Amino acid sequence: MTATPVDLRLSEGFVQDCFHSYLKSSLTQAKVERLVNAELLGSAEADLMITGPALCLYFAALRCTTNPPSVPLPRRSKASQAGMVTELSETNCPITFLSFLRVWVDSVPQIQGLIPEHQHDLARIICGLNPISSPNPALNGIAADLRAVAIEISQRRTFQDRYAEDLQAAIDAGRESDGLRVTAAFVPPPAYDLAPSHPPPVSPPYSPPSPSYQSLVSSPPQLPGRPRPSRDPKSPPRRRKHLEVPPPVPPKDPPRQLELTLSPPSPSLQPHSPVSSAPPSPSYLSDPSTPAIAIIRETLYAALADVIERSPSIRRMMKTDPPRAYFAAVGFAILDVATTAITPDGAIRGVMGQQLTLAMSPRELKPFLTELVSIGSAVKDCEAEDDADAIDMVSKGGMPLEPRMERTKKVLENGVGYDLRRQRGGEERNANRRSVRGRALTLANRINALALGTTRLKAFRERQNDVFSVLAGLGS
Repeated sequence: MTATPVDLRLSEGFVQDCFHSYLKSSLTQAKVERLVNAELLGSAEADLMITGPALCLYFAALRCTTNPPSVPLPRRSKASQAGMVTELSETNCPITFLSFLRVWVDSVPQIQGLIPEHQHDLARIICGLNPISSPNPALNGIAADLRAVAIEISQRRTFQDRYAEDLQAAIDAGRESDGLRVTAAFVPPPAYDLAPSHPPPVSPPYSPPSPSYQSLVSSPPQLPGRPRPSRDPKSPPRRRKHLEVPPPVPPKDPPRQLELTLSPPSPSLQPHSPVSSAPPSPSYLSDPSTPAIAIIRETLYAALADVIERSPSIRRMMKTDPPRAYFAAVGFAILDVATTAITPDGAIRGVMGQQLTLAMSPRELKPFLTELVSIGSAVKDCEAEDDADAIDMVSKGGMPLEPRMERTKKVLENGVGYDLRRQRGGEERNANRRSVRGRALTLANRINALALGTTRLKAFRERQNDVFSVLAGLGS
């Protein structure tokens, strides 16, 4: 394919404006179809950041009338239409969004080929609802594709800055003037420095969590059985008994203003409110009275430092795409803890060897811990299936396919377009492979969704600046 000249591609800002225009109408349509309601749109639930963009992609696929698929751009006044493009396609899409568009293009014929009942079920699955009609195994794979793109969109600062406006527009649509007005609670996160020029003042290492956490998962799964360690170099099969977050290391280069967009706003991170510049002491973490959230926070942050330290590819990415690198590292840290720090009875082995059980945890933290343990169980099942598939393939004289767990990890590091690029490069495409791809993406989506939700916990936000400093030192 001939490369498109840069000057023929639409600007990122223009495409973003079009996306948010469609996002408002998509959220409104979802409310009309009772997939969401005003109360949900007004909440600050972490999964809402994923559901909204995924619904936008779904409705755009239903409206598509071109082949190959393209996105019709919002109508403008006649005066401004002269000489303006009317569709977003691979030939004029900004390079930044090209992988997103390609995944969407791949999903359009699949969505349009569904019967109406299954199309509606797909929308319900995207929203975390159960399907109504007879089960269609293809729906989960399609939903995984759309949610994977939505997760990456939700990481973008430009999206987060405008999402509250989109939600409010959908809430107000069709509202009676004399009715009670619901206000969108979503607030965009602040911008952070990877390496702040002035170290933050010292404050107590931990303050008790707020009594009002937001739910981190839309529907917590059941507690699973025993997981086993991952075999990936980023997650070596060893038991971590004592992990310490290394102290902040000064960067080699002058500090640069870089936006990291994983965490929501927190009053504790404003300039007038100091943040701890050092990790909690070992004695504090080993104290039986230490809150559960502090234990799991430091355990995940220790795993995060380990991931960065032993992953050259993520360290390289930190110099070219810091937000992407940080998000990938958080995903691998969650995977690391889920596969190496879970006991046979479902407890979590903390950074200093403590065991944190679901019964010991406050109610607000239970959904997070439940999903973390469940991810560990899903990885265990995935690895067992990979082993069985490899043995079966070799016994028949064939070459084993790339393990699903490996594909999941590559999606975590490289983004949603990774698997599609492989297929477009000539790899065979069949129903079985599409199923495997969907299952790998589903697991990656669960990990990424928990990564997004993790930083909505107040205690995580309080130590966020420390982590950025650590990553700046390890990545320099």
